[in-house]
Amino acid sequence: MDVRVLDKLIMKKPHPCGCNEFLVTRIGMDFKIKCTKCSHEIMIKRKVAEKNIKRIIREDND
Repeated sequence: MDVRVLDKLIMKKPHPCGCNEFLVTRIGMDFKIKCTKCSHEIMIKRKVAEKNIKRIIREDND
C-alpha cells in the first residue's frame, strides 16, 4: 500500500473523539498518525494500519 507523509487516512474505526480522519506524520515499520479533530498523535504498526485504512486522500503539489 502506497502511504506517504502528509496523506490523510480515512480509517474504518473512529478515534474516541469521534473523528476517523488522520494525518500521517511519519512512516517506517510503524506509522505515526495525528487525529485531525483533537490533534492526538498515535503510533500504530504498519500491518494494523494498512488493514484498517478505508481510503487515502492525497493532495499532490507536484
